[in-house]
Amino acid sequence: MALVKYDSSGKNAGYPQEIHDLLSKLHFDTEHGQIWFDEYRMLLMHTSVIGYLRKDLVNMIGIQRTKRFFIRLGYQAGLKDAEVTTKMRPGLNEEQAFMAGPQMHGIRGMVQVSANQLILNQKKKQFYADLNWHNSFEADVHLEQFGPSNEPSCWMLLGYACGYSSYATGMTIIYQEIECKTCGHANCRIIGKPLSEWENADELIQFMSPEPMEQELIALQAELYELKKSIYTTSKNDYSMFSSVGQSAAYQRVCDLLKKAAGAKVSILLQGETGVGKEAFARGVHELSQRKEYAFVAVNCAAIPPELIESELFGVEKGAFTGAHQSRVGKFERAHGGTIFLDEVIELSPRAQAALLRVLQEGEVERVGDSQTRHIDVRVIAATNEDLEQAVKAGRFRADLYYRLNIFPVQIPPLRERREDLPLLVEHFLKRFEKMYDKQIQGVSEKATDFMQSYAWPGNIRELENLLERAVLLTEDQQLIKLKALFPQMHSEHSVDEQANVDLDKLLTEGFDLEQHEQQLIMTAMQKAKHNVSEAARLLGISRAKLDYRLNKYY
Repeated sequence: MALVKYDSSGKNAGYPQEIHDLLSKLHFDTEHGQIWFDEYRMLLMHTSVIGYLRKDLVNMIGIQRTKRFFIRLGYQAGLKDAEVTTKMRPGLNEEQAFMAGPQMHGIRGMVQVSANQLILNQKKKQFYADLNWHNSFEADVHLEQFGPSNEPSCWMLLGYACGYSSYATGMTIIYQEIECKTCGHANCRIIGKPLSEWENADELIQFMSPEPMEQELIALQAELYELKKSIYTTSKNDYSMFSSVGQSAAYQRVCDLLKKAAGAKVSILLQGETGVGKEAFARGVHELSQRKEYAFVAVNCAAIPPELIESELFGVEKGAFTGAHQSRVGKFERAHGGTIFLDEVIELSPRAQAALLRVLQEGEVERVGDSQTRHIDVRVIAATNEDLEQAVKAGRFRADLYYRLNIFPVQIPPLRERREDLPLLVEHFLKRFEKMYDKQIQGVSEKATDFMQSYAWPGNIRELENLLERAVLLTEDQQLIKLKALFPQMHSEHSVDEQANVDLDKLLTEGFDLEQHEQQLIMTAMQKAKHNVSEAARLLGISRAKLDYRLNKYY
């Protein structure tokens, strides 16, 4: 028997031409110990391991439950392959395109498939398959562990055929193995047709349904969860009261700190990088406090022109300046009894800083152009992504105001330090955008998930939110979000470092986008610098201030 070698592109002299497209989807990432088929991570493992697993399961739960387990396992594998392969051959007829699944079996070394007869017409809802299985790995491992059998034993392969065919055709296709090597036949053989055409349909479909024992375990888990909920009435419920999402230790530490401060009037200073969700935490504090029945007013100090900041925050009296045709209430007065959140507080003008200090010390405000003092009761939560202590030393921020705000400082961790929260955040945002754009998304592909876990997230949660919204827009209904939809700048399966090594002459002739490549360079520099902004700026040959500006601009 001849062994065929092939390169990463799948181009070789030994394999038939029709499977080059499948081989091109295989990528061996030896640097990271990963194998990928399109966006799905794969494994190479000894077939005997499946035999050991099969034997142990038979001893523990019996042969029928083991059979059900392997059929369902194969069914899920078939679905995953069909999601990729059914779109790869638009130029072929239905039968030729369908054979991608059986060919994947051969590429994986599971079985060689040949067709005695294949009829497929999706428009007329017609399907019939009579297939031979040669060199079934499953028959071999069963013979090794159990010896000859009175019943067909290719359970996992059978489930795969059902899952793949059902997804590929849009019908519920069920196969039966009518000949098997474990029963003494030369090879294995299966027949597949729509569920409605099988006389024993009820018997066959139950193998695709959840195992009764599994349902019992799920019910017990639900009871246990309710019991825990009734015993531990604080931690999880308390965390859920915050407007943010998470379960990591870093997230819970922040929640614990803010819970302690929520019931008091003490000012809170939230510190952290751009996009970490400071406003969400501020809203959470407000909701936990006795002020929750009153207003929560959020102000982005950086978005208000310096000449207007005082009138916006503290109000203005009619005639105070040209254009002030009527008196206007400021943000602080609107927040009376409640909470005001001052984001980017470092951007306040010196006069506004002085007025804020008076609010904190005396509980008083004066509108611009007015001498009347107004008493207010407001809880102040300030936030900044810069080091206020350094700003005080540089003369940009009042020391006395800093000390008043810094009574209860809380550092919000960046997303890269709470990666355990990524799945929860992704689920949270996907639900929102599915509803917003009236789509059903099947989640995020394994490759995209893997990249997200290693990505630096310079823009933190805000960047994640923006990328997921764009990905939902780019992804078809009922499909998985793939890496190229989540990170369009990733044109291929190469790493970010490989993407940086580009032919500049070629780029300038192919719809060159300067901002896109600038983002890419920044991403690469941040990864090389292990997320140290100063070091990344050095690598890029720009000042830290310029890099900060670009990080804020893009993320």
